[in-house]
Amino acid sequence: QVQLVESGGGLVQPGGSLRLSCAASGFTFSTYAMSWYRQTPGKERELVASIGSAGRSVNYSDSMKGRCTISRDNDKKTVSLQMNNLKPEDTAMYYCKATKTWQAYWGQGTQVTVSS
Repeated sequence: QVQLVESGGGLVQPGGSLRLSCAASGFTFSTYAMSWYRQTPGKERELVASIGSAGRSVNYSDSMKGRCTISRDNDKKTVSLQMNNLKPEDTAMYYCKATKTWQAYWGQGTQVTVSS
């Protein structure tokens, strides 16, 4: 059974940091590209960051570039997103996604709220 379980979300003040983690099971993690997306009510889910299966290729959205770092540990089957200098507009549900050709798996999400 495929599972992606996100953790690390919460309430943080503007300028603060959070580290999100996603634990994977039920598929060959090391062969999948991994991504973090976020979504707010009424808006489409948007890509935040992605990382290739070997961890050598990374990509960031313009909105988060310079403020976040995506990383993965293929031995532990985890992918992380370190977010710094958070802004109120970063408030969203953050989702982990695994992708390989036509296959895609999503986690249930973890809520990030940036507010004073």
